[in-house]
Amino acid sequence: MSYDDAIEALSTDALKFVKDDFVVGLGSGRAATAFVKSLSSFIKIKNYNIKGVPTSLQIKLIAEKGGIPLAEADQVDHIDVVFDGADQIDSQRFVIKGGGGALLRENMLFNLAKKVIVMADKSKFVKNFTRTVPVEVHPQARNLVTNEIKKLGGKAELRSIDRGYPFFTENGNIILDCNFGVIKNPKMLSQKIKQVTGVIESGIFIKKPDVIYRAKAGGKFDIV
Repeated sequence: MSYDDAIEALSTDALKFVKDDFVVGLGSGRAATAFVKSLSSFIKIKNYNIKGVPTSLQIKLIAEKGGIPLAEADQVDHIDVVFDGADQIDSQRFVIKGGGGALLRENMLFNLAKKVIVMADKSKFVKNFTRTVPVEVHPQARNLVTNEIKKLGGKAELRSIDRGYPFFTENGNIILDCNFGVIKNPKMLSQKIKQVTGVIESGIFIKKPDVIYRAKAGGKFDIV
């Protein structure tokens, strides 16, 4: 049994946070995909009337295929609970997201939600953040933001896809993956990044999860 088995198991366990008539935020990535598939079966068995709010086209298509009724974030005034994955989680329970490029919509749902549930495998947990921070940026602000990131002690690299073409988010923006080394004060860094003109969103999420699932080897998981 592997981390994938643990992700499947915790996705099923996390369904206990879903109640009838809930508005449910649907995050992006591997763990969120597993949860959406579990949710699809769950609401049919329970005959629940829920509404899902997807953070990406990928998740929207999976949810539609599973028969989950959907709404956009601007069509709801709250989210009862959001389920999402993480790229890294530090000892202060801050989260880095944006590896898939959906950080703006994911952070919107984090802040709309009454309860935030994060699901990640054991390898994503660290004392201090060490990975690059995705920063969503208006295309015309690339040079400006790159220079400002340097002043903050970081090195920004434009995210690219095949043949060197820039990666564009579903919002039409670019992503700068910013290396700051070891990050000991993520809240302050995120605030400084978001003050830069041209920055749309920072991949350091300031709102901390209410519940964090940790997938382990052997198909096991715990809540931290």
